[in-house]
Amino acid sequence: MNDQGRCAKVNVEGTWNVIEACRRNNVKRLVHFSSIHSLCNEPLDIPIDETRPLVESLRSVPYDLSKAAGERLVRQATREGINTVIINPTGVIGPYDYRPSHFGQALIMMAEGRIPVLLEGGFDWVDARDVAEGAIKAEQTAPPGANYLLSGAWLSMRETAAVVSQITGKRPPLLVCPVSVAHACVPIVAEVSRWTGSRPIFTSVSLKALAGNRNISHDRASRELGYEPRPIRETLADTIMWFTDNGYIKGQKTQQR
Repeated sequence: MNDQGRCAKVNVEGTWNVIEACRRNNVKRLVHFSSIHSLCNEPLDIPIDETRPLVESLRSVPYDLSKAAGERLVRQATREGINTVIINPTGVIGPYDYRPSHFGQALIMMAEGRIPVLLEGGFDWVDARDVAEGAIKAEQTAPPGANYLLSGAWLSMRETAAVVSQITGKRPPLLVCPVSVAHACVPIVAEVSRWTGSRPIFTSVSLKALAGNRNISHDRASRELGYEPRPIRETLADTIMWFTDNGYIKGQKTQQR
C-alpha cells in the first residue's frame, strides 16, 4: 500500500469507523484529534487560527489531504447531531516517545552529537502533555462542534540545536543546509535509508513542513480552555532526560532545565 492509500485508510476510513461506532453506541462526546496539517498553510504572512480553511488541493501531500478529509467527516457528523470537539495540535513532542517519533530520533542524534549539518527552517512544537490536558479540558467544557488549535512554540532547527546543546553540553552543528540543496538530496537519503533499513532523516514532506507558517495561534484555546503550553526548553529537557533514562541516549547527563 502506498502512502496515499495508507493515510486514507487510517485517517479517513478509520475516522468514519469511529464516528459510526459513536453513532451506534450513543457516545456522549467524540474528541477528534486532527492536525495542524489539515489546515491550509498559506498565506504564510497571516497567522493560522481556527478560521483557516481545510486543505483541499490535490497537490498537497497525502497526509494533509487525509487529515482534512477526516476532519470533514467529523464536521458532517456534528451537523447530524453527534456531540464532537476537534483539536488540531502542531508538532507533538515530549517524554514517553517509545518508538521514537521522527523528531524524537532527531533529538537523540542531536544529543549524541551525530548530526553534522542542520536543515534550514523550523516548526511549531507542542508538548504531548499539554495536548493531553487541552483535549481533556475541551472534552469537559467545550461547546458541541468547537475546534481548537493547540500550538506551542516555533523553533528553527538551529535554535533547537542550540537548546539541546545547552541541555546536554554537546556542541551544536555549525552548518545549515538550504532547503533547495536538501530537496536535491532526498533521493540519496531515501536510497541510503532503504539499504540500511532505517527511516530517512528527512523527506520531501518533512522539508515542506519545515518551510511552513511560523505563526500558529492558540488564542482561542487559551481563552476558552485556559490552555497555556509550557516553555519549549522544559519540553526538550524532559524529553532528552526521558530518552536518557530509558536507554535511547547512551552515557548522557542532562543539565538543569
